[in-house]
Amino acid sequence: MPTAEFPIANQIWLWRGQAINYQQMGETGPALVLIHGFGASVGHWRKNIPALAENHRVFAVDLLGFGKSAKPAPGEPLPYDFDTWGAQVAEFLQQVVEEPAFLVGNSIGGVVALQAAVLAPEQSRGVVLVDCALRQISDRKLHTQPPMRRLGRPALKKVLQNRALVHWLFHQIARPERIRAVLRTAYGNAEAVTDELIELLLEPAREPGAADVFWAFINNFDGPLPEDLLPQLTCPALILWGTADPWEPIALGRELANFPAVEGFIPLEGVGHCPQDEIPDVVNGHLQTWVARHSVAALVGPSASG
Repeated sequence: MPTAEFPIANQIWLWRGQAINYQQMGETGPALVLIHGFGASVGHWRKNIPALAENHRVFAVDLLGFGKSAKPAPGEPLPYDFDTWGAQVAEFLQQVVEEPAFLVGNSIGGVVALQAAVLAPEQSRGVVLVDCALRQISDRKLHTQPPMRRLGRPALKKVLQNRALVHWLFHQIARPERIRAVLRTAYGNAEAVTDELIELLLEPAREPGAADVFWAFINNFDGPLPEDLLPQLTCPALILWGTADPWEPIALGRELANFPAVEGFIPLEGVGHCPQDEIPDVVNGHLQTWVARHSVAALVGPSASG
């Protein structure tokens, strides 16, 4: 099994002139595509890929601007937004996976998975959202925020547009002690916040262009919300959610289960924002069970799914 000393090999896919990093493991079974969250990379699935690869073709991809993928200046040639990342994953399905796949996304990766499934419905067998980003920063959700936050939005936008200031802020955050503190808040189990994990997140942050990616993303106050995309899904969806997620409250997450495409909502007791890293065995089990059920249903016909 791959370890820190013997990692899964990285591969490069050239997409629209940009080098995209991905990992692949497993030779048979249904295809899974794993999509990381903001500031993360394929390494955030290191505890999932080997186990899932025992009976699946598993792919994990670094979104443009993250991990070991290219980090061109914003807008040169592509913006850092969900349209870009959704198109990236949709074309990854077509050009690299080359068969319909189940998409699994954590945090903003969940929104990307939904966007890709809407763009390429014929390539998407199902979507699994793991503590999906609710995008509460969106201007369209401003009415749900406290009055002072609503009043302060214009000033906040002005501050965040200051590229030099945001670059300075990024370099203050991209330090081991700061990352450790943030992760200890985000994870339900602080013991899961290891030196390996911190280095995994810091390594891409040291690359040229990383601060600009951060600046571009935190200025994204529009774009699709999960509730925009879920009604457009033509494939089934499953939602996993940590009950102790401080960033994406489970009470709000449960509202996504009301959309017809969502077959189930599974709360993960005491777990934070990144369950795939915190309780990988549990998450792997849910993924394997759900994918297997849909794979069997596809083999024997529509009547098998009830």
